[in-house]
Parts: sequence; structure tokens; C-alpha cells
Amino acid sequence: MGRYGQTNPTTQKLLGIYERLLAYFGPRNWWPADTPFEVIVGAILTQNVAWKNVQKAISALKETGLLEPEALHQAPVEQIETLIRPTGYFRQKAKKLKAFLNYLFTNYGGSLDRLFFVPLPKLRQELLAVHGIGQETADAILCYAGGYPIMVMDAYTRRVFGRLGLTPPGAKYEELQAFFMNHLPHETALFNEYHALIDGLAHYICTKNDPGCDRCPVATTCRTTGTAKPGPKPGRLQ
Repeated sequence: MGRYGQTNPTTQKLLGIYERLLAYFGPRNWWPADTPFEVIVGAILTQNVAWKNVQKAISALKETGLLEPEALHQAPVEQIETLIRPTGYFRQKAKKLKAFLNYLFTNYGGSLDRLFFVPLPKLRQELLAVHGIGQETADAILCYAGGYPIMVMDAYTRRVFGRLGLTPPGAKYEELQAFFMNHLPHETALFNEYHALIDGLAHYICTKNDPGCDRCPVATTCRTTGTAKPGPKPGRLQ
């Protein structure tokens, strides 16, 4: 926290939570992908499904040589549907992938370099106008594929920070995002790691039911601590 110099109390609290999560879990190395395009495909496919199912679809696309923009753009939608079936809602997701690719090739000649040269506010609005890309997906693409300084929000963030008493339990996406963006340094690496750590906390400890407050690294700042059932500390997350 010291490297950020003088900060306001809310910023200090957020950075303190970040440091405790990082010390507990270690770096999570998000997003797990070999290329920016793989991040984009994963961000679209992971909607409403467990990541392990997305990995199956990603592997299938790789094995057939379709995990690159031109090949996936040219592939028949029926073939894509078959390959991404493990992700659920595969017909809708195939249409979403095609919609993004049509946008990419129509506006940027299929070049991710050209796409990610666009300023953040403009590009975010463009992505949100693409069929099937909502705020969380757009921000995941921007942060993890494009390297833009923007923090992704999700249901885990709402749960954790609602329980901590730092944001309203029912806060909307834009309200949550504004809270973090207004009180944290605009650094891509910080936003990247913070979101990953929050998801680790919510998945392994701050669960929807019976949260493990007794083993939570930020329990001392939580207003709902004490409702947990004992459980083992998870191993180092990857």
C-alpha cells in the first residue's frame, strides 16, 4: 500500500483488503489463455457456465484450428455450435461469437491490434453494442485481452463487498464499478489481480451459503463475520 503514497481512507481500506487477499491466495494469473483472442472467446463462452466447461470448448476449437479470428469467422455456425456444446446455450453463444467476429472484421479488418488501439471509453461503447456482449463480458475483454485499466464486476464482487459493508448488497454493476474505479489507482495489473482475488474469496470462502468466516483473510473488516461453519483452508489457487 505504501507505493501509492497518501490515499484517502476508502482507498486505504480497499488496498488493505487487496494486500490481505494477495498474501492469502497468491497471484491467480488471470486470464488463463494463450492469446488475447482466446481470452475474448472465453469471455463470451463463460456466460452462465462453469469455467471447466469453457475449457472443454476452447480445447475443441484449438484442436480444429478455429481459435483464431479468420478461421472462426469463416467457420459455419453449425460447426461452432457442435464444438462449444459443453458451454450450454451453445446456439446463442455461437451467434454471439459470430456477432463479435462480424464487428471485428467489419470495423477493424479482423485485427485485434487495431481494435485495441481504440480509446477505452469509445471501445467499451462499441463492444456493448455488439449482440450478446454485456458489461461484464465487455470489461473482461477490455481488461484481460486488451490490457485496459478497467475492473470487471460480477455477482461475487457484489456478495463480498456487500457483506463487508462497503457497497449496498443490491448495487448495480455500474455502481460497483464506479466505487472501485473512483478509489483505486487506474492500473491494469491491479484491476486484473483484484478481480481475480475477489472471485477466489467468493468461490472458496465467502460462499453464498455457510461462508467460512473463520478462515477468511478479511474477516476483521467484515460486518457479517461469525456466521460460518469451520472448514479447511484452500490450497494456493491457480
